[in-house]
Amino acid sequence: MKPLSDCRLYAFVDTAYLNGRAPQSIAQQLCDGGADLIQLRAKNAGYEDVLRLAEKIAPVTCRAGVGLVINDHLEIARAVGAEFCHLGQEDFFDAGHRHVSELPMRNSALKIGLSTHAPDQAARAAGAGADYVAIGPVYATGTKPGARPVTLDYVRWAAANVSMPWFAIGGIHPGNLDEVLAAGARRICVVSAILNAPEISVACALFRRRLDAVPA
Repeated sequence: MKPLSDCRLYAFVDTAYLNGRAPQSIAQQLCDGGADLIQLRAKNAGYEDVLRLAEKIAPVTCRAGVGLVINDHLEIARAVGAEFCHLGQEDFFDAGHRHVSELPMRNSALKIGLSTHAPDQAARAAGAGADYVAIGPVYATGTKPGARPVTLDYVRWAAANVSMPWFAIGGIHPGNLDEVLAAGARRICVVSAILNAPEISVACALFRRRLDAVPA
């Protein structure tokens, strides 16, 4: 896969948006459309169900040279050979961790991404040794209906202050992408605007082209 610093389009296989479609098929379409990273997000699924989903997706991303991110489950990320595990504030800091070295990774090469919703959280994530951070939700999003938007102000702050790879996330779609890029984002996460599109690979490719048109 590309170095993390070169990854710009972060897509998702989110079980809330599968609508009966096979997860491996969704993953393949995301790969075909130019995603650099794909996260498996299955918030309401049990451990065994998430593991089965990950086992279906991992061969697809591996063949395509696309980085696989497992949301929440370190053990599953290790088991399927994923490159990343993504954790929320509640899964990391609220669980008592202060540094990624405290996580039970068993000497694996697994990298850790952390969600952040404010400048102090981004600074804390950097100090905790995270490999990347998510900046958001920029806009209101059905993916996290209770989350308060951080607005473009946080994106501008990140552009000026965050040196590690960071991805703007939350409610980003083709109609507002230009203003997200104008605020300084060069890497984005997209969930519903791709997964709800009539053709996933086409929607993914649209974001890919728009990102590639802006210097990193």
